[in-house]
Amino acid sequence: MIIKKSAEEIDKMRTAGRVVAKVFDEVQPLLRPGTATKDIDVLVEKVIRSEGCVPSFKGYRGFPGSACISLNEEIVHGIPGRRKLREGDLVKLDVGAIYEGFHGDSAWTFYVGEEIPPAIVKLMQTTEESLWAGIHAARAGNRVGDISHAVQEVAEGAGFSVVREYVGHAVGRELHEDLQIPNYGPAGRGPVLEEGMTLALEPMVNIGDWRTEVLDDDWTVVTADGELSAHYEHTIAVRDGEALVLTARD
Repeated sequence: MIIKKSAEEIDKMRTAGRVVAKVFDEVQPLLRPGTATKDIDVLVEKVIRSEGCVPSFKGYRGFPGSACISLNEEIVHGIPGRRKLREGDLVKLDVGAIYEGFHGDSAWTFYVGEEIPPAIVKLMQTTEESLWAGIHAARAGNRVGDISHAVQEVAEGAGFSVVREYVGHAVGRELHEDLQIPNYGPAGRGPVLEEGMTLALEPMVNIGDWRTEVLDDDWTVVTADGELSAHYEHTIAVRDGEALVLTARD
């Protein structure tokens, strides 16, 4: 069952989303060589709670952190810990916050260092562009497959591959509600998008092959070939016929 939200519920999700956006602004100064991923996680939780919210991820299905912090070939679900950032690391930071029972969920990719190699610039830019292509396709009357196709077209058009085992999802009172949104597939298929739907769109794009593996911690997802991956995510609502981005900084 696809759960549609009222205007009041969407406003609560927007509040949660703005807190998540603030997290990204606050943690950027820590994204430098020598910072332990656990220290990033501590700040993430501090910011979320200081804004009257609760971390979405902490304790979710046993996850130990308030943020998923994935480095380089790690795609998603990286566990914060003692390891320290190094020059040249590609950091995927995935954060969720709950405000009055409603989630905001977003992810962003950062580079540790000042001179970003052109190949990584292209990967980051393409992945973000694929997210925005999916957002623009998330209009009332379109179908889920229109989002999927838009993401895939941008990512593969730039010579990259799209992760297939992990997908976007509906979001609201639950972090994962009953609608999956693949980042690949033909347009014109799947459920019709309707006013009040709230979705987390999250392209995961690899330099190499799309296949993945899970590490022995049973959480961290990596590229099977060891190549780099980028991850961007926004929570949106279908409102007034278009996609309203709930986790935007502005």
